[in-house]
Amino acid sequence: MKKVAFYTLGCKLNFSETSTIGRLFTDAGYSVVEFTDAADVYVINTCSVTEHADKKCRKVVKEALKYSPNAYVTIVGCYAQLKPTEIAEIEGVDMVLGAAEKFRIVEFISDLTKNPKAIVHQQNIEKVNHNFIAAYSIGDRTRTFLKVQDGCDYPCTYCTIPLARGGSRSDTIENVINRATQIAQSGVKEIVLTGVNLGDFGIRNGQREDKFFDLVKALDEVEGIERIRISSIEPNLLSNEIIEFVATSKRFVPHFHIPLQSGSNKILGLMKRRYQRELYTERVAKIKAVMPNCCIGVDVIVGFPGETQEDFLDTYQFLNELDISYLHVFTYSEREQTEAAEMKGKIAGSTRFDRNKMLHILSDKKRRAFYESQIGSTGQVLFEDDQKNGFMHGFTKNYVKVRAKYDPVMVNELKQVKLVELLADGEVAVEEVETVYAH
Repeated sequence: MKKVAFYTLGCKLNFSETSTIGRLFTDAGYSVVEFTDAADVYVINTCSVTEHADKKCRKVVKEALKYSPNAYVTIVGCYAQLKPTEIAEIEGVDMVLGAAEKFRIVEFISDLTKNPKAIVHQQNIEKVNHNFIAAYSIGDRTRTFLKVQDGCDYPCTYCTIPLARGGSRSDTIENVINRATQIAQSGVKEIVLTGVNLGDFGIRNGQREDKFFDLVKALDEVEGIERIRISSIEPNLLSNEIIEFVATSKRFVPHFHIPLQSGSNKILGLMKRRYQRELYTERVAKIKAVMPNCCIGVDVIVGFPGETQEDFLDTYQFLNELDISYLHVFTYSEREQTEAAEMKGKIAGSTRFDRNKMLHILSDKKRRAFYESQIGSTGQVLFEDDQKNGFMHGFTKNYVKVRAKYDPVMVNELKQVKLVELLADGEVAVEEVETVYAH
């Protein structure tokens, strides 16, 4: 039996797609093995959000060939769509597949003979614009990443995603419900909804047919799934009706991840974001009014062209005063074919680094404060299948990471626990573990 191994760079959406591609190989008679297990075929699913992701792709190719020097190496994902010829030059790569081709990978890999020059199958992104391909991860985690939307119609000046994934398009609500039901029947307790611009769900063949809120209401009725998490949603698409629904929902958890990108209205304008910071403040206030214990995560970019020290401190102060729980901090990096790459006012690398560090420290402070606010409360934890120094980990509904003594019986189980202590490493110790029986 031929063996295939995978490596995924980037977002939750990529994880859902890698898992789906894995099932295509299994159906074709391959055995899926660990990356370190000397496979016959390696599939590397790439990201191209930052320059670092491009470099990482090269490194992963090298690693794969270290484990299996004669392996057939195929690159898929956003980087593969944007820079196929550049990837084809990487030593050891045999095939590059674009956005439209990656789900036909098994057809393309008929012969595992290594090529002197990589074969490229990639077409213009316009060709995939109306073609939604469903994906979900299963069997590799306690929770499933379920892709319901792809592509983006927002032309943010720093972003290559519309070039790599095309225009906004979605699955049907009926298909998503059927898939969620299958996932529930497989024993998975938590679904994380993913997409490039999740809140824009509902566009098919270039026409709006549904709203994200319609999907949320329908998913809340799926039996067998204990928790549904919204992975990331733009502030201008996170409506009050969604927030209010989640507050009283049976399955949606009190956790939102809302990209901000900058706390300066000047920089938001340069980025061509579709809101100003005042809207963001309103969203956070609304969430906290109806769900005081809700976890709120924030994406922010530092070092965008034209971001003066004053603009950065504006962002810092804005975030410092907001009632949020953690930050995902990105250092701006120039991407070809974007407006921002041509903008004046480039920021020195050392300044970008310093700003990133300041926000990372702020994020740690915010997370600790949020975790501390939860000490003494009881909550439901879904424990994961990991073991480190005799401990296992899990997350509460509102995304507090807890740890307990390892017990294999608790894996993928929901337990009622009391959060007792914030530990030095930032995790929360729990006690009084009792099983929660689903009604």
